[in-house]
Amino acid sequence: MTPLYRINGGKTECLLCPHFCKLSEGKTGICGVRKNTGGKIELITYGVISGYSLDPVEKKPLYHFFPGHNILSVGSYGCNMKCDFCQNFNISQKVPEIIENEMTPEKLVASALKTERNIGLAFTYNEPIIWFEFMRDAAIMSKNEGLFNVMVSNGYVNHEPLNEIIQFIDAFNIDLKAFNNDTYRKLTGVSMDPVRNGLKQIAESGKHLEITSLIIPGQNDSEEEMDKQAEWIAGELGKGVPLHLSRYFPMYRRDDPATKQETLERLFEIASGRLDYVYMGNTHSDAGQNTNCPKCGTTVTIRSGYKTKLLNLDKQGKCSECGTLIFSHVTFS
Repeated sequence: MTPLYRINGGKTECLLCPHFCKLSEGKTGICGVRKNTGGKIELITYGVISGYSLDPVEKKPLYHFFPGHNILSVGSYGCNMKCDFCQNFNISQKVPEIIENEMTPEKLVASALKTERNIGLAFTYNEPIIWFEFMRDAAIMSKNEGLFNVMVSNGYVNHEPLNEIIQFIDAFNIDLKAFNNDTYRKLTGVSMDPVRNGLKQIAESGKHLEITSLIIPGQNDSEEEMDKQAEWIAGELGKGVPLHLSRYFPMYRRDDPATKQETLERLFEIASGRLDYVYMGNTHSDAGQNTNCPKCGTTVTIRSGYKTKLLNLDKQGKCSECGTLIFSHVTFS
């Protein structure tokens, strides 16, 4: 099991993420949920949930992992980034003093097993990396029951804990919030490099990976930056890694106007020049939602909202016209 803390200079140092918080007794890390309780760091939100819901897997968003199925999604409180545009700030930037809504891994997995058309568990809503111990226990139990596990994350994690996470998580959607380090620090309070290193680590593991970039006007919406990002994804992770470009709306401490649809469409075209699968999300349009075979152009899924219709695919997830593998994780039941 990966060590998650060590004694360093009279303080206890957290080893989970690149902040390496050094905590005196009684103090809590930047994430708000990992606390020095006397020579060790404990997760104070083990089993504490902010909510859970049965969602379409497309809502994570995962478009190439069991399309058309549901996944039981669960989250807690806290985050190791400080994004001023956070879409879930009520749970990510606040940890309640009075903790309620406790859930055991056993109860969570039991709920997943009896839920219709459900492929497993998704750890999401707030940042699941900082919920490591609960996520690990529930995910291992879930895998033992034949279910799949998903992590929707900012990807700000150290190499060794991520190695362990890769053992029990089957599919990842990781936020890549910009492709300029100065912008990354300005928006999130952290450096971009650990996130990029984590993306490479996941891709090299062979686990399913998709990426989401929230496009914020005047911050990460330049054509040059998107071209560099798509080039890096294609070269370092693989051109078959799906990229979701999500429309920003004013939230939390950021009040910039919402991203224009034409901006999203322009960046979509640029990224599509280098990547096989690019999608547009958080819009009222169905444009940029469907999946086409990258080899012959045949449409293999039609999406509207979070509803997916599969077509022109064989039972192995290959294009029925040319035999190109589109979905390695798909069922038609």
